[in-house]
Amino acid sequence: MSQVHERYSGIAGTTDVLTFDHGPGFSSDRPTLLETDLLICLDEARRQARPRGLAVRHELLLYIVHGILHCLGHDDHDDAAFTRMHQLEDQLMLALGLPMAFAAPLADAPSARNAQGNAEVRSS
Repeated sequence: MSQVHERYSGIAGTTDVLTFDHGPGFSSDRPTLLETDLLICLDEARRQARPRGLAVRHELLLYIVHGILHCLGHDDHDDAAFTRMHQLEDQLMLALGLPMAFAAPLADAPSARNAQGNAEVRSS
């Protein structure tokens, strides 16, 4: 994951999910299939699940939800967008009958934004 993260995002180190959106972009006026590849990091899920109080499989599902939200036009690149996106993730996790991931800060990090390290990659 570290190599792919650096190659496509220019950021050294690992991340949890990389989103490769190959479609024309999502529009609510023009529903379309998502043409997306998600690269999910199992090692990162194992590291992050315990501090979030999640099972590893739930952490992986969170990464999938996160990547899909990127393809639907959401981003987390500034503090307000980060908060909105992660609140939506929590709502979706609850709708799936799973625990929220961002309702409380991570136990071992100064802020969830610094600990999350998400990246989005758009490619054609």
